[in-house]
Amino acid sequence: MQLIHEAIAKNIDPRVHAELKSPICIANFDCSIGPNTFLAMQTITETLELQFQSHGLAAQMPELQVFFNDQVSNDFNTLFKNIPPSRKYFAAGVPGSFHGHLFPRETLHLVHSSTSLCWLSKIPKEITDKSSSAWNKGRIHCTNASKEVADAYANQYKVDLENFLNARAHELADNGLMLLQIPVACDVILESDVDPGKAFQLLESCFLDMTQAVRNFLLYLKKL
Repeated sequence: MQLIHEAIAKNIDPRVHAELKSPICIANFDCSIGPNTFLAMQTITETLELQFQSHGLAAQMPELQVFFNDQVSNDFNTLFKNIPPSRKYFAAGVPGSFHGHLFPRETLHLVHSSTSLCWLSKIPKEITDKSSSAWNKGRIHCTNASKEVADAYANQYKVDLENFLNARAHELADNGLMLLQIPVACDVILESDVDPGKAFQLLESCFLDMTQAVRNFLLYLKKL
């Protein structure tokens, strides 16, 4: 949270917004439905308040508009049922993939996304193609996979990240700010030693066991 405080204090000039007298628009991409999204918005809005106060512009602080974005399948009903009643911002839901355009040009002043940009927009087609050298043999992750598999995931991630940044470049207003938290691993750490990789291996094993159990049950039913 300290990094958020520092970034807003350094990059958001309250004098500019006080003169414009228009709402400060904030987009929270991939909000899901949990409390973390509200904690992040609370941190951001409180920091903005302090920024205006520190410049003696508390009385001229514009209204705040927060857009909560996620995929169309997200449970927005639950999200808005849990929204804090004491919030100091207007709230709206914006369904859709953040890998594409979601807002009009130059309408966002602050963009926030936490641990979301690590997810791909889709499975690389080579991964599920049995004739491809990047076929992942039904596995769900690239941990300990071949170089071709890792490259397929990396290429898809590059495309997705470029699409995200291009869309935000279109939507951010002048001097807009992006606050992005992206999980990463150092190159010197083996993929097999990274905790998320181990977690996916365990999850993969569970899925395979469940699939085999269902197959065995169906074969049993056929024999009855």
